Amino acid sequence: MAEEVFSGPSVSNNDNSSSLSIVNQSEAIEPAKKKLRTEESTDHKDEKLEHRLGGILCCAVCLDLPRTAIYQCTNGHLMCAGCFTHLLADARLRDETASCPNCRTVISKDSCSRNLAVEKAVCELPAECQFCSRELPRVQLEHHESELCDERLTSCQFNRIGCQWRGPYHESQLHEQLCVHPQKSGRDVMEALALVDQQLLQEKQLYSRIFELLSFEKITFNDLQFRPYRTDEFIHKLYYETSRFTAFNNQWVVKAFINDNQRDPTQSCERSLTYQLVLKSKVSSPLGIYYIILKGPFGDMKIHPRVYTFEFNESQCESTYQPFSLYDSAECNRLLAAKAINFRLIMFQIPK
Repeated sequence: MAEEVFSGPSVSNNDNSSSLSIVNQSEAIEPAKKKLRTEESTDHKDEKLEHRLGGILCCAVCLDLPRTAIYQCTNGHLMCAGCFTHLLADARLRDETASCPNCRTVISKDSCSRNLAVEKAVCELPAECQFCSRELPRVQLEHHESELCDERLTSCQFNRIGCQWRGPYHESQLHEQLCVHPQKSGRDVMEALALVDQQLLQEKQLYSRIFELLSFEKITFNDLQFRPYRTDEFIHKLYYETSRFTAFNNQWVVKAFINDNQRDPTQSCERSLTYQLVLKSKVSSPLGIYYIILKGPFGDMKIHPRVYTFEFNESQCESTYQPFSLYDSAECNRLLAAKAINFRLIMFQIPK
């Protein structure tokens, strides 16, 4: 009986020790496998989360993640600044009320607000560098592409003397060591510099003309405001006009049209403004005028100033249409989206 009593426990202890050793071995292997699976699943979840956030925070119009300000309608639908101003500009051209593309609620600069939380969240989402395909937070992407990326496109330092090479930044040093342009003759270098001098000459002529005009005896400037109006045609077209103002003892107005009186500017994504100076008073003798439009103290338009001239008389009271010389079409949309357009008009009377 005693042997049976003692033999039982001895066998049980051996089994337990062997089973414990197996359990210990499995415990030594199992955590690594679990940890590996956990890391893989976490990476997969993070990737899904980024894509989901990108789909949620994208613009409701262009379906892309905004790079600038983000606006939202009263129901919370998001629009990037470019699409938001484009919607307002389209509504202005069509003489309609702008609406959100998702819920059709009315949108305007007064009813819509910026969503700063979404702007900050979008800045932290990753995006690929267009040159090296490296993923970086969007807030760092612009600086990386312009200053840090070794694959970014750059020009040769001898481009002023005719070298047309453009390539990755990391190859520029080797190219400049082998570039043949520094060894070219002076005649070849002068031909390349002639193109650069031509651009500088145009800028110099503009500044010289302005300084010359400032020496005129009769100069006047007016801070004006364009307001939108509609033509009386069957299809009402949008145009802008200022209130009457006085210059050189005469009454004037300034008119502006979209896309050079194009039949339907709403059908074009590229938009521009042209304007004309209109003399409202009667003159007995010809009146020569130089004029230039600037953004002025109350305006914020991005414009390349240009000097124009026209001679007004009894039969010609309206100048030819001249371009506003805005930076791009997006700037035109931004002006159209505003309730009014503020600018400064400087006029110089040509001495007789």
